[in-house]
Amino acid sequence: MKSPFLSICIATYNRADFIGETLDSIVRQLTDEVEIVVVDGASTDATRTVVEHDAAGCPGLRYVRLPEKGGVDQDFCKAVEYARGEYCWLFPDDDLLKPGAVNRVLGELQNGHSLLIVNADVMDRDFSTVLQPAIFDNREDETYGPDELEGLFMRIVPNISFIGCVVIRRETWLEREHSRYFGTEFIHVGVIFQGPLPASAFVIAQPYISIRYGNAQWTSRFFEIWMLKWPRIIWSLDRISVDAKRKRGVKPEPWRRLKALRGCRASGAYSRDMYEKIIANSNASRPWKLAALAISLLPLPAFNSCMLWYLKTFKKHKIMKIYDLSIGRENMLGNPRRK
Repeated sequence: MKSPFLSICIATYNRADFIGETLDSIVRQLTDEVEIVVVDGASTDATRTVVEHDAAGCPGLRYVRLPEKGGVDQDFCKAVEYARGEYCWLFPDDDLLKPGAVNRVLGELQNGHSLLIVNADVMDRDFSTVLQPAIFDNREDETYGPDELEGLFMRIVPNISFIGCVVIRRETWLEREHSRYFGTEFIHVGVIFQGPLPASAFVIAQPYISIRYGNAQWTSRFFEIWMLKWPRIIWSLDRISVDAKRKRGVKPEPWRRLKALRGCRASGAYSRDMYEKIIANSNASRPWKLAALAISLLPLPAFNSCMLWYLKTFKKHKIMKIYDLSIGRENMLGNPRRK
């Protein structure tokens, strides 16, 4: 049997309500050159039933169920290991491929790139309304050579946090270090930027993915991910200059700003639990910790009312957006697009 050229790798956990629609958008575009590999981190819902039903009618779809939940970073690594293609497209389990996406990617891969970055638009939860036409500014396609890693960084950060935009040569992925990024939620960022790529990287300007906004499984851990994990992995990238990281708006420890804590408290993302987990044992000063603790204990309705009054009275030129995380307003701190 001929090996596929491209493996679309999906790591999933408890997505029975969504993964069927995702697979439908991919299966209708499959060719003999493409396979789908779904790695299930021991889902407890009907994910297995949904995927096995689709696999029964699609020889190009393989389903691997793990004995226990390993985490998104480990599960994507497993998916790449099980893949047979020369390239792997790391795809989420609830977003959709637009028509023509696979053919466009296959065409670009013929040029021997190490990495493709595929643009995406952002839709509401039921894909009825476009919320953002493109997560990367959709100017013309661009190519970056192996010696232009920092230029690539400047082009695609912070929206590279969305793993579904990544198509990478499987050999490149397997040759690089993985374990240090387990638990970061952003293993693909560490793998891509830990060193120069063997060949060029290509950014496709036209959106070929539709992101289902507000459906991220980490919403309840918003504060930990965007205040701690995301900046930590960005600042671990030794090949990227401090100046580039700062220009892309990534502060080393954004949780140290009381203004940021107030915003996260207003959204419900910052709580006493997050204070204890991240701030209580930090090296911050005692007075600052007391202020941070006080913010974590503020009653949300009263706090939001006071903040709105303050802004309307003294800061009319500013707009405060209070995001309700219960309906997935998870990009308060910028443009994170991670599933």
